[in-house]
Amino acid sequence: MMAKGFKQPLILLLIVVSSTLLHSERLQSPEANTLLRIRSLLNFPSVLSSWNKKTDFCNLEPSPTVTVVCYENSITQLHIVGHEGAPKLPSNFSIDSLVTTLSKLPSLKVLTLSSLGLWGSVPKQIEGLSWIEVLNISSNYLNGDLPKEVSSLTNLQGLIFDHNKFSGQIPDLFGSFPALNVLSLRNNCFNGSLPSSFSKLSGIRVLALANNHFSGDVPDLRRLKDLQELDLESNSFGPKFPQLGNKLVKLLLRRNKFRSSIPNDISTYYQLQKLDISSNKFMGPFPMTLLSLPVISYLNIAGNQFTGMLSRNMSCSDALSFVDLSSNLLTGDLPDCIILKSKYRDVHFEGNCLNVADGSQHAYAFCRNGALAAGVAPSRTEDRARKAVLASCIVSGVVGVTLLIVLVFWVLRRVIKKKKLKEKPSPRVIAEKASAGCSSKLITDARYISQTVKLGALGIPAYRTFSLEELEAATNYFNSTAFMGEGSHGQMYRGQLRDGSLVAIRCLKLKQSYTTECFMPHIELISQLRHRHLVSAIGHCFECYLEDSTVSRLFLVFEYISNGTLRNWISVGRARRRFTWSERIGASTGIVKGIQFLHAGPGIFSNNVRITDVLIDQNLAAKVSSYNLPLLAQNTDMVGHGALVGSQETRMDHEDKADIYDFGVILLEMIMGKPIKSRSELNITRNQVQATLAGDEEARRSIVAAEIQNTGSDQSLKTMMEICIRCLKDSSERPSIEDVLWNLQFAAQVQDAWQGGEHVNSNRGSPVSPPHLPRFRLTYY
Repeated sequence: MMAKGFKQPLILLLIVVSSTLLHSERLQSPEANTLLRIRSLLNFPSVLSSWNKKTDFCNLEPSPTVTVVCYENSITQLHIVGHEGAPKLPSNFSIDSLVTTLSKLPSLKVLTLSSLGLWGSVPKQIEGLSWIEVLNISSNYLNGDLPKEVSSLTNLQGLIFDHNKFSGQIPDLFGSFPALNVLSLRNNCFNGSLPSSFSKLSGIRVLALANNHFSGDVPDLRRLKDLQELDLESNSFGPKFPQLGNKLVKLLLRRNKFRSSIPNDISTYYQLQKLDISSNKFMGPFPMTLLSLPVISYLNIAGNQFTGMLSRNMSCSDALSFVDLSSNLLTGDLPDCIILKSKYRDVHFEGNCLNVADGSQHAYAFCRNGALAAGVAPSRTEDRARKAVLASCIVSGVVGVTLLIVLVFWVLRRVIKKKKLKEKPSPRVIAEKASAGCSSKLITDARYISQTVKLGALGIPAYRTFSLEELEAATNYFNSTAFMGEGSHGQMYRGQLRDGSLVAIRCLKLKQSYTTECFMPHIELISQLRHRHLVSAIGHCFECYLEDSTVSRLFLVFEYISNGTLRNWISVGRARRRFTWSERIGASTGIVKGIQFLHAGPGIFSNNVRITDVLIDQNLAAKVSSYNLPLLAQNTDMVGHGALVGSQETRMDHEDKADIYDFGVILLEMIMGKPIKSRSELNITRNQVQATLAGDEEARRSIVAAEIQNTGSDQSLKTMMEICIRCLKDSSERPSIEDVLWNLQFAAQVQDAWQGGEHVNSNRGSPVSPPHLPRFRLTYY
């Protein structure tokens, strides 16, 4: 009986303990209680109506309005987005209490509190969020100055305070944010000039300060090598054009007080897609190269005082979809590239002095007087045009005299030309430096320039994201019949998209696990490598693990070039015809332009280009198919660290010379017309070519490929041989990529003149004497 009496209380005790333990498992963690406290401080917004003590916050279904992300039962991301135009929170709201409560989430890295009616000034307690990496409190009613305590958030990568009521000057504290990628302060009431510390934001990619009251000159931002988007719209910046790096993708300076001219180096902004400098007072010549930047799609210069004469034969980028030239002082003719594609482009040009008979233009005198009033002298080209119009009216009755003058001029020109042909041409030595001068005749000569100034990736589809289903359908689920080969950079497959276009798909299986965000800097770089002499990427696809959403495989989709490699077009034993000497010069020039784009634009060097990496498209243009993408070369070792390490200037001093050497090897094979398969064979062939440079024409022709021995001028052959030998010298003695390009174009000019019948019969032993042209750098893309 006693044992039985003891057993019953013991069972009762176990039931009580079990009940207590079960209840303790249902207790909310401190972080869950913090979230409920935040809900209360935000006055119970409707987007948080489902939150209660039983909510499993770490397993909430993410939505556009509310997302909670946890790692090891700690909250790492919190996103709360209210309704657009939400009114101010009640008068009992305390921003101080809200920030203090948020500091109780020690693992919180990303915080978004948008459109929730927050008001008040940012409290000093903000320093308690020192671990925050991304802070977005846009579309609220916060006001006052930015407190200096913000500088304690040293881990910040993104700071977004758009659409608030902040005021005062920006404190000089932004040198404290070495990792900051995005700074967006749009639509506030900030004033004064920007602090010099902005020039220390070395990692910044997006700087958006639109719709404030900033004034004065913009700090020197040339050291911000990663800056891609600069939005200064609707302020009072000026008068000088900002000093910027050339990696910009978007540049918005609309509605400011800029009054200077546009710097010449804007023609090197090869990645620029959108440029809006409208509604300022910019003056001086309009940089015509803006129309033909490689990827420019939006160009707005309206409402300024730009001068200059447009011409019908100017080139435009194929990507250009919006052009606004209105309300300037431009004269001349609209370019054909704008007129012929006006159905596909939004074009505006009213309010100038152009030769357009639609009633939208001023008289020529308006633009001339406007230019003089702005202190800008009309260009000599415009002056000559005006005088030509007047002269044509005056001499209309004396056409006979004019024809006589033209005839005398033509005879004199022929005499001078024959005299020059008898003179020995001045040599073009690769080592000499290019002059800064520029021949106006050469620039307007479409024969030499037309192919050079047609910029960008002509005919290449817009870059986009592909789904895995699309790629599987294109390759029949990566069937073996679609397999093209495998290398260190993954497997290659041939595919056909639903629209019938052929693509080459590179499948890269990743060695380590990273989220898709880590790859985006590399994807952005790849998407911008679009040039007519590169095999360009047209899209990508991520395949992710289901359990943690990290990337398992990366697919890069490239345009498919089906016309064979360059070696196939110059080697003996092929079924199709082999390249002529002129076509070999053209292919060489294309390779160098592709390499030059990689060097000058994204700063990609040491590309290890081989002749089998150069493909020939349907237009017989050379396209480099293999170049040094860090993501491929390092797999994931470079993920999260950007594409480049160290300054571009330091890299260019050394690494570009490796590409010069590789080009020399390609050029040697093109001259000799046979594969070079070993270092010893390379040395023997190089020495053989070098020996003939000191000899006569017959010696040079005797060693080159049989099919080109009598199809080219000796001067062009000798120039190409000199380029080749110089490229194969030691690194310090190799020419720059610009010098190589200039000499190739000179060889093309000489060859064009020779083929046009201006050469003397080679049997008489007279050397080719091409027209004398001053030497200068050609850096068109």
